[in-house]
Amino acid sequence: MAVDLESLRVLIAVVDTGSFAKAAEQLHKTQSSVSYQVNKLEQQLGTQVFDRSSYRAELTPVGLRILEEGRRLLHQADYVGRLVEHFSEGWEPKLELVVDGMLPTEPVLRVLKEMIDLEIPTRIQFRIEFLGGVQQRFEQQPADLMLVLDYQADPAFSARSLKELEAVLVVSRDHPLAMRQQLDTSELHAHVELTVHDSSYSSAYGGLQTFGGERVFYLSDFRTKKEALLQGLGFGWMPIEQIRQEIRSGALQEVDYQGGSRYSYSPLLVFRKNEPLGRAGTLLQEKLQKVFG
Repeated sequence: MAVDLESLRVLIAVVDTGSFAKAAEQLHKTQSSVSYQVNKLEQQLGTQVFDRSSYRAELTPVGLRILEEGRRLLHQADYVGRLVEHFSEGWEPKLELVVDGMLPTEPVLRVLKEMIDLEIPTRIQFRIEFLGGVQQRFEQQPADLMLVLDYQADPAFSARSLKELEAVLVVSRDHPLAMRQQLDTSELHAHVELTVHDSSYSSAYGGLQTFGGERVFYLSDFRTKKEALLQGLGFGWMPIEQIRQEIRSGALQEVDYQGGSRYSYSPLLVFRKNEPLGRAGTLLQEKLQKVFG
């Protein structure tokens, strides 16, 4: 059964204004035209919407339900119309961003909040993967943009370097390594190393900055890794942005490792060359470059 949306609009106007005459005035129609639209709706539904047995027409129980659903349908129809208009102006229906979990999420969330505040029509998905899993999702899902560390160059992709970030090798202040100086690799191997599991389907390594020992715990994300470090389960690399407060308070301490207790890493912002970004993607790209640039 097809229901005419214009008839629903007329029904709502009659109810909201309180009479057929006032509805006709509001809609710039004749009263007979308004009556025709209501009768047409009743014919389409096969039931009466108004009870006309008294001086003033009142909605029947069915009419009340139709009014409720009619408001919802018209709201959705108007929303679809606005979406079509926005999409014709270059806004894409959806946009997916995938980010390596080693990167600070606060700037990304701040950018996404700015996008929401602009009330853009594009539906944005934000996903976190680790190491090889970032590019794997970008290629196979596929996503539109990625902030990646473990990047395999591809001629089909355009990659823009962002500012360097820093990771630090840390342990809990109660861990035995916190009391030691000038540690070498063999001394680290005597303790559990904590690392984050690669989220790709084919890999299971913790990244380039692992120490190759046999006692390694693979964790799902850096939040869990930080908690494990604080509990004294082992030692490991952490993005400094995620543990500044813990280092400042002394809860986590930098390991005195002969090979160096800090290293820098450079994230890349990647998108496809042959699939130009729409307005939302371009705006998101610009904002990410600004906060990470």
